[in-house]
Amino acid sequence: MKRLFFYLGRFVTHPAGKAITIAFGILLGIGFGVFLYYYTYYANMIEEKLAKGAYSNTSKLYGAPQVISLGDTVDVDEVIAALHRAGYSESRNNRMGWFQRRSDGLEIFPGPDSYFQQEAHVLRVEKNKVVQVISLKDNTDRTQLWLEPELITNLFDRNREKRRIVSYQDIPEVMRNAVLAAEDKRFFQHAGFDPFRIVKSAWVDLKSRSNTQGASTLSMQLARSVWLTNERNWRRKIPEILITMHLERKLTKEQIFEHYFNEIYLGRVGSFNIHGFGEGAQAYFGKDVRRLSLPEAAMLAGLVQSPAGYNPLRNPERAKKRRAVILSLMRDNGYITAEQAAAAAEAPLGVNPGGRPSEDAPYFVDLVLDQLQNQFQDHDFQANSYRIYTSLDVNVQREAAEAMKIGLAEVDKLMDRLGRTQAKGWPRVQAALVALDPENGEVKALIGGRDYGQSQLNRVLAKRQPGSIFKPFVYAAALATGLDGSQNAITPATMIVDEPTTFWYGGKAYEPNNFKSQFNGTVTLRQALSKSMNIPAVKVAEQVGYGQVAALARRAGLTGVSGTPSVALGSYDARPIDMAGAYTIFANRGVYAQPSLVRMIRNQDGTPIYTHKPVQKQALDPRVAYIVSNLMEGVIASGTAAGVRARGFAYPAAGKTGTSHDGWFAGYTTKLLAVVWVGYDDNRDIDLEGAKTALPIWTEFMKRVHRLRPYRRAGNFVAPDGVISVEIDAATGKLAGGCGGPSRTEVFLFGTQPLESCGGAGTHVASWDTPDSGQTPDVTDQPRRVASREVTSIPVHPRPARPEQQPAPNPEKPARRGLLDRIVGVFK
Repeated sequence: MKRLFFYLGRFVTHPAGKAITIAFGILLGIGFGVFLYYYTYYANMIEEKLAKGAYSNTSKLYGAPQVISLGDTVDVDEVIAALHRAGYSESRNNRMGWFQRRSDGLEIFPGPDSYFQQEAHVLRVEKNKVVQVISLKDNTDRTQLWLEPELITNLFDRNREKRRIVSYQDIPEVMRNAVLAAEDKRFFQHAGFDPFRIVKSAWVDLKSRSNTQGASTLSMQLARSVWLTNERNWRRKIPEILITMHLERKLTKEQIFEHYFNEIYLGRVGSFNIHGFGEGAQAYFGKDVRRLSLPEAAMLAGLVQSPAGYNPLRNPERAKKRRAVILSLMRDNGYITAEQAAAAAEAPLGVNPGGRPSEDAPYFVDLVLDQLQNQFQDHDFQANSYRIYTSLDVNVQREAAEAMKIGLAEVDKLMDRLGRTQAKGWPRVQAALVALDPENGEVKALIGGRDYGQSQLNRVLAKRQPGSIFKPFVYAAALATGLDGSQNAITPATMIVDEPTTFWYGGKAYEPNNFKSQFNGTVTLRQALSKSMNIPAVKVAEQVGYGQVAALARRAGLTGVSGTPSVALGSYDARPIDMAGAYTIFANRGVYAQPSLVRMIRNQDGTPIYTHKPVQKQALDPRVAYIVSNLMEGVIASGTAAGVRARGFAYPAAGKTGTSHDGWFAGYTTKLLAVVWVGYDDNRDIDLEGAKTALPIWTEFMKRVHRLRPYRRAGNFVAPDGVISVEIDAATGKLAGGCGGPSRTEVFLFGTQPLESCGGAGTHVASWDTPDSGQTPDVTDQPRRVASREVTSIPVHPRPARPEQQPAPNPEKPARRGLLDRIVGVFK
């Protein structure tokens, strides 16, 4: 040792040695200065992000809150699951809120980030019935409790990245152990990076002459994911180590793991980049990360090494092999037993076969984003932390996704039997569904196609001819003629001749046809709608005035409708979401409710910057709206939509089938309104009735939704004052008694009910063919074939309405003349 110091001393005192020593010191100083500069640079960058919060600029989209009412049937475990999905936990430090289970129910405590910021409540449940709701603010009883809205998604950024933030205390042990076994088993022991692993990685890279060997710890992976690029080379290693050093000094191990857990890239599903295991659990398994099983956790942990290569949706066999490797590592590290590993390795992958499910509402989210961008151009929702509270009912959306899958599978089988397969050049049938609260227009569920991952085209916004689902607007305009007391008013019992007829408009002949060219002779208006006959619809529209029909449609939000003969058969384009909005005039006592998506927006401080006010207007007399609903109840009871009952949906409902080039069904209960469209993107003719394409989806959806708590109480449609029920002769539409035939109960506007029995008065619409040469020709309208089921001339007996007490009729008024002068064959 003395000799070593002797030679070092001589080296330093030698002129050459002195120069080398000085140069080395300078280089060392420069190196230290460079190190200090970059360390400070990256430290400041980290501090800035951490000071704001790792995901402070993440805007979040929430669904609508769920309500629990006194007397409801509930499962406490399901309520707890809903609270978990909304971000609640058992921890009192949870800013969203926390809960505590009791022997007789739950105590629920909203936090400062809660939507309601309301007082705490006790929910008492006995034998699955809500027996008491107590406010802990003043210990008084309440009738309802609103649950926290469930997160739909974090608002993805311009790179279409999606993540769900999960706190460390909410990470399940099985998921944490799987990550540690797969990526960094000594994470909680080392100081952030492993020099031996780095040396080993360098040696392997040198031998293979590549720069791809990985040896990163979780801390280093986090540094790379958040602050660096994904380029794998040694020039990146230096800043990676500097950032890792500062992270280890600044954060606890638990905090580092939480950030890693929420940030790591887990592949691409559909058009989205999936980040974090919380989002990964939803994307691949459709469930909350806290509910993952051992094989599911192992599969997700295995994605980190190669998200694309081990993607279970594209490479299921490789994903299973990788999962087996993770399970072996978990076994070797003592996290699970050999028996557990073997059983989990044999389990099916259990992923969503279609990628990101429609229950995650991607089409709905796209519509919300469009609204935010168009309506709030001064706000950057992708760079700031906003809370966007929407109208979506996440439970209804889940049922819509399942109903769409089941219904389309049925349609696909039908298409296969008809030989319309992809092998023969046919595209796959597409579909769209939109469901509204009929009272305020809030969208509760929305699906714009069968697979968002394959096509982001939102067919809820596609303009198509609605066909026969437009006919209720024709008959509504006709029934409204009875509001002025005219004796020539059209009623559900009005007799109409269904026969080949030429209509003249603008100097042009218009010759519509019935489905399969079948005509039924003299029928009532109720029968005409129930069996979706075309000729009676056009006759009624002409008698009322095409312009009157179009005006009603425009009041109901269908702005593209014009007053021509083909309007009666739904020949003007409309979007499914607009048709849903238009149908609110029937379901909502004549009030049009414009469809809406967003309820409220709060900024970073929790201050509301937008609160939606429903756009509503009276578009139709409530008495007429009720009668149209009653007519459409008949469509479901014994008309073209009888398949609704045959498929097991028993709630009171009104609806209408439609066929143009596409299949349609529009219908509603007192709690929910839904429209379904089925067709081809290239507008080719589906050549099938809506009863065979759209109706199965609608029915499956409604059956599922009305099992849910808020929709179980759908009841009968209630007649307003001014509607009267009368027993009439089924064959003639006149008062029953003395006719000798069967009778039935019919509903009328008071004052329009028949006053004579057989052989007396009654309105009868026949045919006419007088050209109206005074109008400008309209060459754009062509006859459209609209579906109706096969019918006969025998009157159909709809389900009778409940008889009501009959008030005294109004005095008769003289018949008005005008347009009726043109009608041939009017019988009184």
